[in-house]
Amino acid sequence: MSLVKGNTTVYALIGVLAIVVIVFSLSLVPIFPVTYESGVSPSGALSAVAEEAVPLPPPPLPASHVETPDAVKAIYMTSFVAGDVAWREKLVALIEETELNSIVIDIKDYTGLVAFPIQDPDFEALGSVEVRIPDIRDFIESLHRKGIYVIGRIAAFQDPALVAKRPDIAVKKATDTGVVWEDRKGQTWVDPGSHEAWKYLAAIGRGAYYLGFDELNYDYIRFPSDGDMGDIHFPSSEGKVKADVIRDFSAYIHGVLNPLGAVLSVDLFGMTTTNRDDLNIGQILENELPYFDYIAPMVYPSHYPKNFLGYQNPAEKPYEVVKYSMDKAVARASTTPLKMRPWLQDFTLGATYDAAKVRAQIQAVYDSGLMSWMLWNASNRYTRGALLEEEGVDTVQ
Repeated sequence: MSLVKGNTTVYALIGVLAIVVIVFSLSLVPIFPVTYESGVSPSGALSAVAEEAVPLPPPPLPASHVETPDAVKAIYMTSFVAGDVAWREKLVALIEETELNSIVIDIKDYTGLVAFPIQDPDFEALGSVEVRIPDIRDFIESLHRKGIYVIGRIAAFQDPALVAKRPDIAVKKATDTGVVWEDRKGQTWVDPGSHEAWKYLAAIGRGAYYLGFDELNYDYIRFPSDGDMGDIHFPSSEGKVKADVIRDFSAYIHGVLNPLGAVLSVDLFGMTTTNRDDLNIGQILENELPYFDYIAPMVYPSHYPKNFLGYQNPAEKPYEVVKYSMDKAVARASTTPLKMRPWLQDFTLGATYDAAKVRAQIQAVYDSGLMSWMLWNASNRYTRGALLEEEGVDTVQ
């Protein structure tokens, strides 16, 4: 009897130890998706950031998402307008009553302030929030119920709010590297080579995706282009090729956010479609194609230089400028031309932009063999006469 009891005790102890081992082992397995400090390119190459697995925080509640339309037709909405229920509803009505099907909403604008809280430790460590859209989740869900595709815009390296918290990663003056550099508008920039800034921008995208944004649109992924460019110092990018820095950032963003299922897009200068150099800002069209689902060249005719294509005032030639630019983009995109989705001008600069001029740009997009476009107006006032009233009409010629 004592032998049996002894064996029973041993077996019981073994069982307890087995349970402890199993529980301990399970505690080491992250229960949420895992991302990486390093960006992973489609080819599997790692960017310059050291690889380190980081468990993602859980979303507060599962968010709904809408599939990307075959032809995205979008307008832009600032975070202030998105927080103004009466104004935003007028724009939502415009989408419902016309061919529009998508909206771009500012998450982080040129101030660096984020328009709603983001629940992510990498964001909370550095982020600055100004609650402009207090009901962001409900607003997105209401858009989804209407079948509207929601794109979140994130201004990247122009970020005075982040610079105020972390001047050590800011662009500095070359003549005094202890002084933060300012562009001609007095805006401050984070060095695009700062890996801490990369983590921060990825955290914003991650948190926004959890809130229901269907697509994350990165803007200002570039080096500054105006101001005293002779007195400028990049503490994280010094000695590096600008285009390589921007490409590596793009690879990083892809590596962190693509595994979540987020659709990614990037805004580029319009002349990246026609120029082969990096415009001294680090943007080369071919460098961005592998890492983003959609490329959005800002082909605003008013922003092209005098005598572009021989035109004294390119703003007066909306069809010609957009058609030429997007033809070049399509040719350079090679096997993925439908990644091209340009921003078009719906504001008066250089010429009066009426319905005819806005529609001429849209037609130029179609005549280049493309289907998608987005309208930009910083004041969020759009030319209804340029839009087809019947939604879903196939306008490709």
